[in-house]
Amino acid sequence: MALLNVRVQPRASRSEVGGLSEDGVLRVRVTSPPSDGEANDAMLKLLAKHLGVARGVLTIVRGESSRNKVIEVAGLTDAELKQRL
Repeated sequence: MALLNVRVQPRASRSEVGGLSEDGVLRVRVTSPPSDGEANDAMLKLLAKHLGVARGVLTIVRGESSRNKVIEVAGLTDAELKQRL
């Protein structure tokens, strides 16, 4: 299991996974609005596609209603996660 710090920008002009910042936070932009968890769902789907894992192995551990989130990636080590990013 690996943990990933993510900063989400909802209502962006396009959905994309940015790079890691100097403090180790991954920037993710999604076009979905933050209401009703739409941005969270879009972010998890985009991350799953980018990492090459199933959507079901990603879980929001902290930050459900915040832009700053901690995502648990089951089945990957920290080294494998960093390699895929």
